[in-house]
Amino acid sequence: MSREFNNNERKMTNLFERYLTVWVALCIGGGILLGKIAPGFAKTLDSMAIMVNGAPVVSIPIAVCLFFMMYPIMVKIDFGEVVKAGKSGKPVYLTLFINWAVKPFTMYAIAMFFLGFVFKGFIGPDAVDLVKMPFGLNLPVGATHGAGVVVLENGIKMLQVPLWRSYLAGAILLGIAPCTAMVLVWSYLSRGNDGLTLVMVAINSLTMLVLYGVLGGFLLGVGRLPVPWQALLLSIGVYVALPLAAGYYSRKWIIAARGIQWFREQFLHYLTPVTILALLTTLVLLFSFKGEVIVANPLTILWIAVPLFIQTILIFALGYALAKKLGLSYDMAAPAAIIGASNHFEVAIATATMLFGLSSGAALATVVGVLIEVPVMLMLVRFCLRTRHWFPAPEIK
Repeated sequence: MSREFNNNERKMTNLFERYLTVWVALCIGGGILLGKIAPGFAKTLDSMAIMVNGAPVVSIPIAVCLFFMMYPIMVKIDFGEVVKAGKSGKPVYLTLFINWAVKPFTMYAIAMFFLGFVFKGFIGPDAVDLVKMPFGLNLPVGATHGAGVVVLENGIKMLQVPLWRSYLAGAILLGIAPCTAMVLVWSYLSRGNDGLTLVMVAINSLTMLVLYGVLGGFLLGVGRLPVPWQALLLSIGVYVALPLAAGYYSRKWIIAARGIQWFREQFLHYLTPVTILALLTTLVLLFSFKGEVIVANPLTILWIAVPLFIQTILIFALGYALAKKLGLSYDMAAPAAIIGASNHFEVAIATATMLFGLSSGAALATVVGVLIEVPVMLMLVRFCLRTRHWFPAPEIK
């Protein structure tokens, strides 16, 4: 393992490291408050987005924050280490197995159990949701399609479906979208192998282009889910490829101009708090955009959050246990488990909006994914750090 990945260089300032959960909670609350007291400002920022098929796929303010969140991690990566990490077959195979052979189906089963049975009475067994007609489908009013009925709403044909099924659709879209951006932050904070995490992100991104539509169409059961190619490529390009390229080339230029010692001792020192500051800013923005929806639906948020929380813990536990069984070192086990537990909520939100509509229950469910993602992942990061001794120490090179 290269010197740049040692624990001393991973530590944030005590203020951030010790009270990160508190800062996260304050930023979530601050974002919701900002959305309530200055809704015009929040809506203006939220409207600054790159659109695909009428859906906001890339929020420009969020993209800027994510860049500064990802760049300090990318620039620290020795890309020679990435090549070596790519040869570590076990963690790569493990994350592919968890993300594509297990996670989508457990998400479906858990969400169906809670939303379709346990919480159905609270949601309202007769409550309905109006969603967009599936692409390419033109049925007459009154016709049935799956669990829905075609109705005319303000002169537009819509599909009326049970509300709980709409929430289920949103949960499914989260379950089939493994994280390809924020996971680098979680791996970084848990002292994982950044090079290996980058390899797993790249492989999962390519796999998502192939399997996202296939699994989505199969599990949704409301007609074939079109693969949102433009949304996926644009999202991966902005959230991952851009900071990756910036980190790679600026690293080469800085080391060539100032030397490796200055790079490590001066440049990286100033970058240390940037990732966390960008994360906290991102939270304020996200929750200022979606805070009104969350405040207006507190109990609904709870019903949706329960299966998402259980799914996250289950997938992490399975990945972590399998990593231990496979004999992986800690720096490989942590990111392999974390990448399965986290979701690419940006793509899930964009896809739900494109397929079902901005005001649909499916879109609301993907927003709940944002709500629980950060606090739960921070909890899992802390769990990883406290259980490092369960695994062999990473090899020092």
